[in-house]
Amino acid sequence: MLGTLCTLITALTCVSGVTVVTQKPPVVSLRKGETANMDCNLGTVTGSGVRWYKQIPGGVTQFVLYFIHSSSSPNYGSGFSSPKFTCTHQSTSDYRLIIKNVEEGDSAVYYCNTWDSSVNDVVFGQGTKLIVTSSSLPPPVLTVFPPSSAELQSNGATLVCLSSQSVPFADVSWLAAGSPVSSGISTSTAVQQPDQTFQISSYLAIQTSDWNMDKVYTCKVSLGSQTSEKNINKSDCPTAE
Repeated sequence: MLGTLCTLITALTCVSGVTVVTQKPPVVSLRKGETANMDCNLGTVTGSGVRWYKQIPGGVTQFVLYFIHSSSSPNYGSGFSSPKFTCTHQSTSDYRLIIKNVEEGDSAVYYCNTWDSSVNDVVFGQGTKLIVTSSSLPPPVLTVFPPSSAELQSNGATLVCLSSQSVPFADVSWLAAGSPVSSGISTSTAVQQPDQTFQISSYLAIQTSDWNMDKVYTCKVSLGSQTSEKNINKSDCPTAE
């Protein structure tokens, strides 16, 4: 069942004739203790309720709740309950997920879906990303790796930045000689580690000639108000040839 849900969430493109489920806002950034509000419009569907799911990158999809406008209260999935999680409706097709007193563990992507009886299929929204931070949240811990010796024998090479953090979302960027880099960057989604932290990998493709000129590259990771930076250049990597 969960495998099917993950497949459905990934394939969000709607075919002709299927209602379009819309979620907003795309991103919610809050401080610990605040209240999150996420809206879901079911399009042309008015006779079916809404289901909400929580997806932590690299983790298992969790069913949060089901609610229909004709009901007085939601039906909850395992581990979710009122009053922290609730759902309201503004019309027969407009619903709102409310998460009270948010904490770092609530950080995830929340998806809504509904049943479209006209095509006998489930339709998902595009998801809302919830990012929860606090003043006590530790900054990301960065490790930057230089190009391999084998790579440096060619014209191109790759720098690798690993970020370890306590929540699954962060903004990763690169600088070259102090200027923002806009191309050649590939960043993974977060992967949860056995110690419950999350790791993000970011790769920067560079020219071997720039590396040999001792250009300084910077990996920068922002997590709410916390920002970590790590520099790397050839002269600081004596083992790189």
